[in-house]
Parts: sequence; structure tokens; C-alpha cells
Amino acid sequence: MLSTQRSLATAQLGRNSLQKIFESRTPLREAALESFRRRNAVLDAIFYDIGKVTHEEARETAPWLAREGTILIVPPSGAGPLQLCNTVEDFATAGGADVRILAVAGVGSSALGAAAFARNVADAFKVVVAAVVSGYGLADLLTEALGGWFWFGTLNRLRHQFEGLDDMSRALNRPETLSPPTSPVELGRVSLDTRMVMALLSDKRFSFSLVTGHSKGNLVISEALYELKKLPAIEQAIPGDKFWIVTLSAAVAMPPRYRKIIDVMGTIDGFGALNSTPGIPIEKPYPLRWHHTNTDLPFHLPVTKVFEELRAERNVTI
Repeated sequence: MLSTQRSLATAQLGRNSLQKIFESRTPLREAALESFRRRNAVLDAIFYDIGKVTHEEARETAPWLAREGTILIVPPSGAGPLQLCNTVEDFATAGGADVRILAVAGVGSSALGAAAFARNVADAFKVVVAAVVSGYGLADLLTEALGGWFWFGTLNRLRHQFEGLDDMSRALNRPETLSPPTSPVELGRVSLDTRMVMALLSDKRFSFSLVTGHSKGNLVISEALYELKKLPAIEQAIPGDKFWIVTLSAAVAMPPRYRKIIDVMGTIDGFGALNSTPGIPIEKPYPLRWHHTNTDLPFHLPVTKVFEELRAERNVTI
């Protein structure tokens, strides 16, 4: 448990000072979101294995705790530090063409949790993993106040009604765009995390063999794939059996054309069951496991072990 506490404390100490908030290009936005960012890091300390994130990495991700749509390049434990990428182009420059696994975390929606989840997956396959931060922006204020991190299946739809707030904030205050250049931003109310997943999956420079999410991250993946259906020319270029989709702790419907799907959930995970699409069978139930993946806590879902078993049992390869 000490490793979790140390990583969380390091990240919290690395947060922006009030001076830096007021010196930023969007001081009102930053100040409004700051308390939620800190809270989400605490949530991720409960739900994710953040003890696997080094102190240096925790400090590196601290200013990015809620930067929705950011890409993290996360190597296995002991194989070097993670890298932060603002855009698809940054990801390509950092070696994205060689990355075969895409991961999206949820619940607290911070870079700290995303890094921890990706590291668990990276440790199972001994390769680098790309993680999209599922984020926290102005559009989330209302839904988070209503408990959006918990009722993500229902309130996420409400969240999209306010995505324009984030777009307006960036247009007024940031000359550079956080939306990837290949993202179909004309689709309207599509969140930044969903746009980024769409861009990565549809970009011909990248070739993912496994796409995985935990909790709300599965909803982001589902939304990205369903939005791509609205762009047939792009979607048809993605073979239905190109990559495995593994959902952890929430079984969310995916477009039928994607056939290599495995849903994993703990047998006492009422949280995940509540937010799952009705009627989807759980192919790999884990006895006496709850929603969290933090190995410092009892009844955790052991992400690394899950993928090691899937490699052996289902031939999930990259």
C-alpha cells in the first residue's frame, strides 16, 4: 500500500501551483478543474495499480492529470520512462508505428490511472503500450458533479451536450489544437478521448493488434468504433478481425463487424455489471474480484495475470 501512497503523493505535489494556474493561457478553466483533477487522482489511486508508476513518471504526469485525449507511451516495468504525446503527430514521431497495443482507462480519468493500467498490460506482453487519457474537461463538470465517474453509461450521453465548451475554450485560448489532424472533428459532439481513439485506429501509419479498456474506457472505445461507422470509407479500411478487443470491468456493446472480443469481469463487480450493456455474456469471469485493479488492495482484478492467461487460453497475441 505504501507504493500507492507514494505515487499519489508525488503526483499531487507535482500539481500546478496557483501562480502557474493564473499564468496559464486558460486560468479560469484551470482553476475550475483543479479540485476535480486532484480528486480524480485519488480515485485512480483506488482503482488503478499506480504503485507501478515510478516517482519520476508520477511527477511527469502530474500537470497532465486531466488532459483529455493525451497519449502516453508506456513501456513495461524497468524498461524506461513513459513518454507524453499531445497529438497524433507527436505519437508518430515518438515511434507510434511500432506500438501494437492501445489501452484506455476510465473511472478517475487521469493520466496517472491511464499510465498504471497501461503498465499492467505492458508487463503482461513485455512490450510498449499506448494509453489514451480519457480525460477531464469543462464538458465533464456537470456530469461529474452528478457522479458521472460512477454512472458513466448513462451520464456520458449528457456529457456530449457540453463538449462545445472545451472546443470553445481551446479555440479562444490555444493557437495549437489538441484534436488530432486526422480526427473527424466535423462529427459534432464527440469527446476528445473518443476523437483520439478514432484517429489512432484509422491512421494507416499505426497497426494495433490489441485494443483494451477498463471501466469507462470501454465506453470510449465503443463510441470511437460506432462513430467510425458514420465514415464508411474510413471504417471499411479497418478489417473486422484486425485487432482483439478486451474489455475489463464493464461489458459494452461494440459494432458487430468486430469479432475478436473478450469481456472480463470480477464476479463481485456490481459496479461493472451496473454499467454493462444488458445481455452481453462475460466470457472470462474472475472469482471474488471487484472493479479495482490496484494490487495493493484485496479483491483486485489482476490485469497483468488476466492478459497472461488470455495469451495462453485464447491465443491473444500481438
